[in-house]
Amino acid sequence: MADRKVVFIAFAIEDKTQRDFLVGQSWNSKTPFEFIDMSVKEPYDREWKDRVRTRIRRSHGVIALISKSTTNSSGEKWEINCAIEEGKPLLGVWAYKLDRTFPVEMRGQRMVEWSWNAIESFIAKL
Repeated sequence: MADRKVVFIAFAIEDKTQRDFLVGQSWNSKTPFEFIDMSVKEPYDREWKDRVRTRIRRSHGVIALISKSTTNSSGEKWEINCAIEEGKPLLGVWAYKLDRTFPVEMRGQRMVEWSWNAIESFIAKL
């Protein structure tokens, strides 16, 4: 499909299960997009940053799963800042219903409750 959209997912490794839920949710519907992420458990070196920046540049937009783990995740915070630097549309999605820890990196960015309608609406506008 020529108009298939690519969405980069930024998340803290502690929120991997939530990322899996998001990706899985997309498999349960007819979605004209694909999710990508660059999750690693190793330190974030220059090569990783270059690869992530390339992936973000190639993406139509970025969804950041936001939780209390975000504030301690140097990788996710770097991905969020990279998306902003690259001028990519960015949507923050609260990863957990009762967790509203707000990282400074998301200041001025759109934040939504986790709902498929909100996510689809963001992607449709990319």
